[in-house]
Amino acid sequence: MPSDTPQPAIVLVRPQMGENVGAAARAMWNFGLDRMRIVAPRDGWPNPKAVAMSSGAGRLLDEAQLFDDLEGALGDRTFTFATTARQRGLTKPVFSPERAMQLAAEKIAGGEKVAILFGPERAGLENEDIAKANAIISVPVNPLYASLNLGQCVLLTSYEWMRQSAQVTHEATDLGKGDWATGVEVEKLVEHYEDRLDQAGFFYPPEKAEGMKVNLRNLWSRMRLTRADVQMMHGVMRQMVRWKERGDE
Repeated sequence: MPSDTPQPAIVLVRPQMGENVGAAARAMWNFGLDRMRIVAPRDGWPNPKAVAMSSGAGRLLDEAQLFDDLEGALGDRTFTFATTARQRGLTKPVFSPERAMQLAAEKIAGGEKVAILFGPERAGLENEDIAKANAIISVPVNPLYASLNLGQCVLLTSYEWMRQSAQVTHEATDLGKGDWATGVEVEKLVEHYEDRLDQAGFFYPPEKAEGMKVNLRNLWSRMRLTRADVQMMHGVMRQMVRWKERGDE
């Protein structure tokens, strides 16, 4: 059975190739969508080529709903987006994929049922299809090459749905098994280097010493260090001092 997660229905209108339906299913499943509706597929349904291309998203295809016409597929929907990459001459609000999925999330949270239409591979949705929609999603593409594969278009929209409907971590650092160094640990490292560099006569001439130390501290602060980094840098300095004291060349 489909998941209980509130979400839009992805409606593929007259898809021409089973492979593209499978690619669309894979894209949907990547981003947590599992409500596929298929309208009048050219090569019939079910389609073994779709299953082969779905790469593990076969359950979604098994649960896909089949309709003879678009009216049937939209019968229980309260708001519909139609995707297109070109101007259609129809007076409708036009949204970017990002803004459209923001609006979809708002409407679904308010209890509405949303559909997103994707047209056949050759030329996309017809104006008659788009006329049944409440709004248009226009994907910003190269105007000299506006052709988008069905699976790609579903992927873009599904990704934006995930961004708007889930907690997305926009930046993270994988620390492995380590931890960030504390302020005390970094300060001890700074003092270690300052002491040894001072002994080596690095801070010269004397009147520039304080400014040089500030610059060195600023350098350390720009390098976000882990505890392992701090331990390694202590070890580097200790080994250099030992090497100098032995008089090795």
